[in-house]
Amino acid sequence: MYKRYVLAGALILGAASLSSCGHNGGKGAKVDDARLLAAADDGANWMTYGRTYDEQRFSPLTAVNDSNVGQLGLEWSSDLDTARGQEATPIVVDGVMYITTAWSMVKAYDAATGKPLWSYDPQVPRSKLVDVCCDAVNRGVAVYQGKVYVATLDGRLIALNADDGKVIWSKLTIPEGSHMAITGAPRIVKGKVLIGSAGAEYITRGYLAAYDAETGKEAWRFYTVPGDPSKPFEGKHLEAASKTWAPDAWKNGGGGTVWDSITYDPKTDLVYFGTANAEPWNPAARGSAAGDSLYTASIVAVKPDTGEYVWHFQETPEDRWDFDSNQQIMVADIPVNGKPQHVILHAPKNGFFYTLDAATGKFISGKPFAKINWASGLDPVSGKPIVNPEARYEITGKPWVGMPGAVGAHSWTPMSYSPKTGLVYIPANETVQVYKAAAKDWKPGPVGFQLGMDVGGLEVPADKAIRAATAAASNGSLVAWDPVAGKARWTVNYPGPTNGGTLATAGNLVFQGTAGGEFRAYAADTGKQLWTFPTQSGVIAAPMTYSVKGVQYVAILVGWGGVWDVSGGMLVSKSRMAPNISRLLVFKIGGAKTLPPPPPYSKRVLDPPPFTGTPEQVTDGSSHYGNSCSVCHGNAAVAGSLNPDVRHSAALGNAKLWQLIVHDGLLKDNGMVSWAGQYSPEQIENIRQYVIKRANEDKLIGSGGE
Repeated sequence: MYKRYVLAGALILGAASLSSCGHNGGKGAKVDDARLLAAADDGANWMTYGRTYDEQRFSPLTAVNDSNVGQLGLEWSSDLDTARGQEATPIVVDGVMYITTAWSMVKAYDAATGKPLWSYDPQVPRSKLVDVCCDAVNRGVAVYQGKVYVATLDGRLIALNADDGKVIWSKLTIPEGSHMAITGAPRIVKGKVLIGSAGAEYITRGYLAAYDAETGKEAWRFYTVPGDPSKPFEGKHLEAASKTWAPDAWKNGGGGTVWDSITYDPKTDLVYFGTANAEPWNPAARGSAAGDSLYTASIVAVKPDTGEYVWHFQETPEDRWDFDSNQQIMVADIPVNGKPQHVILHAPKNGFFYTLDAATGKFISGKPFAKINWASGLDPVSGKPIVNPEARYEITGKPWVGMPGAVGAHSWTPMSYSPKTGLVYIPANETVQVYKAAAKDWKPGPVGFQLGMDVGGLEVPADKAIRAATAAASNGSLVAWDPVAGKARWTVNYPGPTNGGTLATAGNLVFQGTAGGEFRAYAADTGKQLWTFPTQSGVIAAPMTYSVKGVQYVAILVGWGGVWDVSGGMLVSKSRMAPNISRLLVFKIGGAKTLPPPPPYSKRVLDPPPFTGTPEQVTDGSSHYGNSCSVCHGNAAVAGSLNPDVRHSAALGNAKLWQLIVHDGLLKDNGMVSWAGQYSPEQIENIRQYVIKRANEDKLIGSGGE
């Protein structure tokens, strides 16, 4: 197994990219521009993240179809060595499969037999987890001219030899010392590798960058928000954007990161990408003259050769709810007013389904595909939202219970489109979140989320009725959306949110994994469930399909994690989610393999030390926990299945050990870095007293949170 971290210290510190022999890669992954452009007609292979440049995730294969999908069985599987969330879409080229797992590891397999071919570990420092909102995930590789490209959590773009996984070159793409991270899959466009970054909660400045696929040299970088006004603008688009921000807003980064969606459209020769929320979330923390905060929560179109701005459409102006527009951007030809039109189809976090003209970005239509309460609709001409005044929490000074919450009505989990049915298959969420602005004297700190929000005191209390009501307000669904009619044709409801991405096929099928631990197939035209397979773990990744020697396979990564798990455990159980068992599963008609039995589940019993603190300590500790600790350890100290549940911590009854961990960073190599720069020892002790209080409350009502 290759576990090469070449010149590790130099790479992390941002040294120049390294080179080795074999610049042209190997015999595998022989993908060039012509093959990528013709991918729609090549059902045997899945050569890019969304299968084709249009990101439709539609396969023309029909060997597995609505009449025989009931005979689909497991053909081979591979256990993965990273027990975190699995979000990657496998890439298959000429009988070889390439995947990423959590912590940005890469693996190659014989796609027909499952024989491992090679593995690569970039050895991402585990302490990087503090800079990541939503787990140590990675969504996949790109392949091109004998190379496999992976973007790592700590910000490197690495080119590997497709034959053996050896490093050809490596490039640090984020600013040195930045709190940025990368979770998305690179895209290949005209000899360039395109990648952005995550981190719009960490005082960062968003961008999309392009690198020469052969050498790793940066070709261009498009910044999404203005920088220091004392320096020249990096483009005319930023001069225009600066008028929509307060003069000193750049000091808090601005946000607008490009952490997922990147789409190339050969017909218009444009690259479309989505941008994340403005930073901080609270507009008042950006300055009194905040304005629309361009180009956050937007779709932006640029020229692929130069990165030059062409157009933008802002879906959520002055975003204050974390309504990223990074969700998959799809290109299609559909009827508009009875005439064919080349359009963009988009279902972002904010809950509206948008149709835009692909050449100009002009708004065509927008309708809610999920329950929302932050806006009453969209202006029919401009497409701007008509915002509910009560949703502007920083103006009202009151908490706002928003729907959807920051998880979004649709997050990163990919949707798919079938030209045969004319429907878009959306993994939708129904979630709520309480938003409350921080005090006017809020200042960002050095570690963790920097939102300008007051999260402390808004936790779900230890009351069974309130917790049940909270859970009841959060659900998930598979929505078959008609983009022409602007309405759902059919819907499948799930117990909980954050179910997996979807795949549509010419066999009249839609595949989707569930948070509850199933892999399902539905009839694409009616939504009737035709097949299911127990995956033993929740599924958040999207499936794909391919063929080898005429045999069609369907593949999916399973392993629960991601944003919903790290957000907390009280609602995870709604989906009847099993513990993380990370695997790659591959199916075919007549497959007869079985999985080993899952490990027995044993529920931990809460046994906290007695509470000896004061009400003042609990109030102070609640505020600090909510604003910092809850990001990983869950609302009200009820964790999900991946990160430690601090109510059960052995350090809870040992004040000295608690300080060594939280203040001094004793467990930094496990991802628990020091918070000394953010909180004093007294404040850290107050957090401990708050957690002890919470643990005793849950013990009293008989809830361990699992």
